[in-house]
Amino acid sequence: MSPVRERVRRPVLDCVTALFEDAPPVRPFRWSRGERHFPGWYWAATTGRHVGFESWLERDRLVLMDFDPAVVGIGSQPFWLHWHDGERERRHAPDYFLRHADGSAAVVDVRADDRIAPQDAEAFTVTRLVCAQAGWGFKRVGAPAAVLLANTRWLSRYRHPRCLRRPAADRLLEVFSEPGPLMTGADAAGDRLATLPALFHLLWRQELVATELEEELLGPRTVVRLSAGGAG
Repeated sequence: MSPVRERVRRPVLDCVTALFEDAPPVRPFRWSRGERHFPGWYWAATTGRHVGFESWLERDRLVLMDFDPAVVGIGSQPFWLHWHDGERERRHAPDYFLRHADGSAAVVDVRADDRIAPQDAEAFTVTRLVCAQAGWGFKRVGAPAAVLLANTRWLSRYRHPRCLRRPAADRLLEVFSEPGPLMTGADAAGDRLATLPALFHLLWRQELVATELEEELLGPRTVVRLSAGGAG
């Protein structure tokens, strides 16, 4: 899904301003019979493009990054990092490169806490040091909180702009200018077939906010309100 580009090997300080969030992956996302990992492509609302993942855990983290309003760019497997460990040449392709709305950048590696082998730990340490030199943030993340993930995955079903149905969306913004239960507000704004997709899309865009998204599963009684920044 991404064009193949010529690979160039450069010192990290020469790459500080590179737009790795737009770079094609340095290795393919392929699935073969018998393999235990599950690679694929996820359509990110943040970029309007497909972003690759190599496991369900990476996919889950990708959904959460797509949901984060501070993130404006996402690239998967953006580059190879090469170093020598004293005995042999090593290399590591971080899982994601993020661009934030303020222009800053971050590199993200995804690995469950109980699946970090010594070589993985070394790779993450080297990556952290290199990112510090480049002025990028770095974090290694594992399994996300279950409730937040379940809610975000549900809302991600409505992330496509086609779910933003007018005038239902406008009526919902008016209704939830005063906080109230999710289903009560949806019914007050019109027919559920029109209002619920728009409501979940507005929650995905975080123009509307569901309270306790990290503590309770979304339901008819979930309290919904306008975001602090208001509509838009």
